[in-house]
Amino acid sequence: MSKPVCIPELFGTDVFNESTMKQYLSAEAYGAWKHCIENDNPLTLDVANEIAEAMKLWATEKGATHYTHWFQPMTGITAEKHDSFITPVGEGKVIMEFSGKELIRGEPDASSFPSGGLRATFEARGYTAWDPTAFAFVKDGSLYIPTCFFSYTGDALDKKTPLLRSIDEVSREAVRILRLFGDLDTKHVRVSVGAEQEYFLIPKSFYAQREDLRLTGRTLFGATPPKGQELDDHYFGTIRTRVSNFMRDLDEQLWRLGVLSKTKHNEGAPCQHELAPIFTDASNACDANQLIMMVMKKCAAKHDLVCLLHEKPFAGVNGSGKHNNWSLCTDAGKNLFNPGKTPRQNAQFLVFLAAFIKGIDEYQELLRCSVAFAGNDHRLGAHEAPPAIISIFLGDELTAVVDSIINGANYKDPEKSLMRVGVDVMPVLPKDTTDRNRTSPVAFTGNKFEFRMLGSSQSIADPNIALNTIMAEELRGFAEILENAEDFDATLQKLVCDTLTAHQRIIFNGNGYSEEWQQEAARRGLSNLSSTAKALPTYISQKNIDLVTKHGIFTEDEFHARYEIYMEAYNKLINIEARTMVDMVMHQILPAAIRYSSDLSDGIIRKQNATGGAVTAKTEVSLVSRISQRIDSLYEKIETLYSDLKSVPAETDRAMAYYSDVVVPAMAEIRKDADFLEKLTAKSYWPYPTYSDILFY
Repeated sequence: MSKPVCIPELFGTDVFNESTMKQYLSAEAYGAWKHCIENDNPLTLDVANEIAEAMKLWATEKGATHYTHWFQPMTGITAEKHDSFITPVGEGKVIMEFSGKELIRGEPDASSFPSGGLRATFEARGYTAWDPTAFAFVKDGSLYIPTCFFSYTGDALDKKTPLLRSIDEVSREAVRILRLFGDLDTKHVRVSVGAEQEYFLIPKSFYAQREDLRLTGRTLFGATPPKGQELDDHYFGTIRTRVSNFMRDLDEQLWRLGVLSKTKHNEGAPCQHELAPIFTDASNACDANQLIMMVMKKCAAKHDLVCLLHEKPFAGVNGSGKHNNWSLCTDAGKNLFNPGKTPRQNAQFLVFLAAFIKGIDEYQELLRCSVAFAGNDHRLGAHEAPPAIISIFLGDELTAVVDSIINGANYKDPEKSLMRVGVDVMPVLPKDTTDRNRTSPVAFTGNKFEFRMLGSSQSIADPNIALNTIMAEELRGFAEILENAEDFDATLQKLVCDTLTAHQRIIFNGNGYSEEWQQEAARRGLSNLSSTAKALPTYISQKNIDLVTKHGIFTEDEFHARYEIYMEAYNKLINIEARTMVDMVMHQILPAAIRYSSDLSDGIIRKQNATGGAVTAKTEVSLVSRISQRIDSLYEKIETLYSDLKSVPAETDRAMAYYSDVVVPAMAEIRKDADFLEKLTAKSYWPYPTYSDILFY
């Protein structure tokens, strides 16, 4: 029997955290690092050398032989290059060394990562720079050092650099607002994030037999099984022993790495599960989510399983996403989206609330683009995830407060005076102010906003960059008005009222899946960017360029580069899926269906010969006829798709539109014929595991 896990003793044991630093660093070096974190001051090389030596000593004691600068390029996943600690000292001997220079900066090849034109293939130089706000850790025999990644010319080539910029910017503007309300103590405002992660687990043997899963991460074919998720018997159900063992192993690995893994359960679809962490600051939450996805895949392999992070690996059942819980907190831990219990706290809350509502309304396209990619197109609006229309759910209680401010009306109780910002005490809002609305893209859940449109495979950096930057912009505008106000309270009341009035169209508490909402949203003038191809062109609108450059989140070149990268990623993925579809049809599906049809035809002939034509074999003849019709139709459509792929425009933006308008619909039609053939063909002939095999193993 294995020894019970003591979580407090296990947690963070593979992390060079503050507790470990105190053990391995001098008080002076630890104090210098702490001062660097709190005041954004650079470290001297002497201090960096001491930290590097301490890291190396600690890591080698834990069995590490290498170190790597761990960064997050524009691929959406992480990258790493491993160097050993060894240094030759003559006579065939080596010592283990690691310097401050090696800690602070690395030099990986920058030409082979997506750059959107910022780097040419022959311009290879790129740099990684240590992020001292993130703790190093040991994994698989290497010391992992979280870093930023940028080009020789200083352009950000990763997702972490702009995330850190946006965190600093929203903190700066939030502190300006707090000063107006008499808070002279808060130095920094922290972006608090908790990203829930959904995923599928399937047996490795089935995965290995499916070319589509191996090459694209999702099934391009698969007939609907007799049973799906209709009975709701998987959601929160008893966890399979095999999966439970995986989850236990996963938790222990994540806890060792300091990841705050908290909740695990079965999700709505068969073989689908969820992990939810405890909230932490946005930068570490982003690192942690990348670790979660990476460790999930490796851990699954140990248990003879495969972890699927695609947004829609199986048609006809729920896909997977992330719920990005976002809030702002002071360095003392005060949540700025907590309504509070006094008029002044209420007023401060309403300022932050109004800024958020205004920002989401004004920059709804930017927020939509932050979750726009090919995998998410299969999920958004599919009655398992929010629609593509951005809206905010406030709940009944808070909506009533907002309405009373907009309309200058009494709040609920006719005897209660008019709601005046900074004068009246708001009613106590319970943490869950109303029932959950799972159709809402952005929902207020008591003291935070839950952004529910993220895809399960994506980095959470882009959505949080968008949220942080949008909020920084609105807080800046509010601060400029309030700082120059002659009558602060009157200006505050007018600012909140005018803002909520002007942007109330973005508030919607109803059913986001309904056709009525589609029509109502159009009447309100809200964007309905239903696909990546429709969304991405809005990314580089002048309004968005002005926003990100004004706040220093991106240069204009960096921003345009990301637009090119996102389009290229979409085009490449659809191209891979289409070519995989052609390959599977020509080499697997058509041969299987033809072989079955041929065997049926031979059986008909044998029957008729044996009975002198007395037996008509009516069933077999009908089945052969139906199969032959589908075979002909499928082959014709595959030939058309093959031709379509030769006609893709050279320009990236035109290619994206072509893939969306021509290739994706053609693939959907091909799937109809292929899935129908699966239903007609005997199982022994079918070339790969079916949905029934995979989902109900």
